[in-house]
Amino acid sequence: MMAINRYRLKALSLTNKNAKRTEHLLQDTDHLIGTILLGNNFVNIFASSVATILAIKLWGEDSIFLASLTLTFVILVFAETTPKTFAAKNPEKIALPASIIIKFLITLFKPFVWTIAQLSKLILRLFGIHTDQQNNNISSEELRMVVNDAKPIIASNYQKMLLNIIDLEKVKVEDIMIPRHELISVDINKPDEILKQLERIQHTRLLTYDNSSDNITGVLHMRDVVNLYAKGEFNIDNVLSLVRAPYFVPEGTSLAHQLEHFQTQKKRLGLIVDEYGEVRGLIVLEDILEEIVGQFTSNQNERLDEVSLQDDGSYLVDPRISVRELNALLSAKLPTSRAKTLNGLILEELQAIPERDVSLKIGKILVEILQISDKTIKLVKLTKLD
Repeated sequence: MMAINRYRLKALSLTNKNAKRTEHLLQDTDHLIGTILLGNNFVNIFASSVATILAIKLWGEDSIFLASLTLTFVILVFAETTPKTFAAKNPEKIALPASIIIKFLITLFKPFVWTIAQLSKLILRLFGIHTDQQNNNISSEELRMVVNDAKPIIASNYQKMLLNIIDLEKVKVEDIMIPRHELISVDINKPDEILKQLERIQHTRLLTYDNSSDNITGVLHMRDVVNLYAKGEFNIDNVLSLVRAPYFVPEGTSLAHQLEHFQTQKKRLGLIVDEYGEVRGLIVLEDILEEIVGQFTSNQNERLDEVSLQDDGSYLVDPRISVRELNALLSAKLPTSRAKTLNGLILEELQAIPERDVSLKIGKILVEILQISDKTIKLVKLTKLD
């Protein structure tokens, strides 16, 4: 009963009456365990009494010790170890048909079992243990273990996707955001700059601001601009009328919640703001989906430019790359608790702006700083250490 897989039992209970009965019994463990122990102890004590009486009548009082020793061996081998080990190895085969008998015994001895259960609860309360508080909720780590143990059943790529979904609650939007300094924006008060930006932009969306880049006013979708051009209605006034109001996302929001918000709000893009209302970066729906299924968009070349494998096995890396992305690409285990980029992680470790040719070890990664410009790290070399 206790060794049976609860999830498989729940699935079997939909079509199997014995499984449904077993599941119902396991919902009230007080009466289940009380009845089983009642029967178990009654049989063992009864067998001991019978063996003692027979030993005294057949061989005298001196044979009580030998009879007890023999009976202990018989009970341990034939009534405890062997059958219970077999039942633990074959829980469904034993528990499902046994539920019929146990259900009958629980009904038959319910008043007696209830009394024993109440006395046990009373004694436990004296020691500060409350049996009424049961927590059957499964944690994310336990769920992760269930998925890991399902390797023969779930394909490895699907298993990885499930594990990524479980981790969505731990990952925050700022962990995968496009940082503010990489955002492309244009002043809505400068029509000439807008037209020039539209000619050379390589992204699907363009941010707009009013006089100051801190004052984001909206998002311009290139798809809308193309449709406007196709209709022959392309002019600056019509372009500005296509600007959509920005959608702001609070810093610290988990990817699981943000994915739900994108779905309910019918949005695909959000600007991440801190507690002071300042824009910190940009989060898009595609990046969240990539956290689940892996890289699938067309920016693979950008990633190759950020991380370049060298002949000696080391990597030349743009330090602006996120630590999470670097861990995924190199199968590294760099810490992601505070710093979000490799640049931030290096500064956090050194506690100062480094000079050129400085090296440091982070975990099992050797980091060599190769280029610095305007007190900013431009290029680093990473080497995996055994």
